[in-house]
Amino acid sequence: MSRKNSIGYGRTRGGWLPVALGVVVLVFGAPIFAGGIWLAVLGGSWYYIFAGIGLLLTAIFLFRRSMTAVWIYLLTFFGTVAWAIWEVGMDPWYQVPRLVAPAVVLLLVLALIPVLRRQSANPAI
Repeated sequence: MSRKNSIGYGRTRGGWLPVALGVVVLVFGAPIFAGGIWLAVLGGSWYYIFAGIGLLLTAIFLFRRSMTAVWIYLLTFFGTVAWAIWEVGMDPWYQVPRLVAPAVVLLLVLALIPVLRRQSANPAI
């Protein structure tokens, strides 16, 4: 049996990366979601509930090593951009605290596309 066809091949070539990022996204997504519920109860913005749901779904699909995680996070990111523009306008200095962390996560999620595609093409790996 060649190394390429062995069971461990995909796991040793970055197969653990989606799970690791999924843990990070989950760690941030859970408090954003819970805090969003509390904020909405107090009469504040519902944005954090939806952002938290997007992050939690992204984490779930990263754990599954599915490309769906990329699409969900893209939707969450662009929703965040729309919310940030609605909330503070186009002033770049006001956008920095709202968009830098989501942009970093976006880059990490996008960097996983080759791994996720490989995992999706070879689900037994």
